[in-house]
Amino acid sequence: MDDLLRRVSELLTTRFGVPPEEFRADATLADLDLDSLSLVEFGLVAEKEFGVLVGEDEISPTDTVGTLVGLIASKGVPA
Repeated sequence: MDDLLRRVSELLTTRFGVPPEEFRADATLADLDLDSLSLVEFGLVAEKEFGVLVGEDEISPTDTVGTLVGLIASKGVPA
C-alpha cells in the first residue's frame, strides 16, 4: 500500500495544496483543509488518476488519509 499512499500524497500535495509536512496516513481530510467541495473534486481527479469512481457519499472530511487509500485499494487499484 506504500506505492498507493505515495501516489495519493503526490495528488493531494500537487492538486490540493496540502503541505508535504502535514501529510500523514492518520491525518483526517479535514486536518488537511479538505472540505466537502474539495472531496467532490478529489473524486473526479481520482477517476482520472486511478481509473476508479470515488463518490462523494464514500468519503467525508472525518475520514483519514489511510481510510481513503484503503477505499481506493478496495476498488482494485494496486497498492
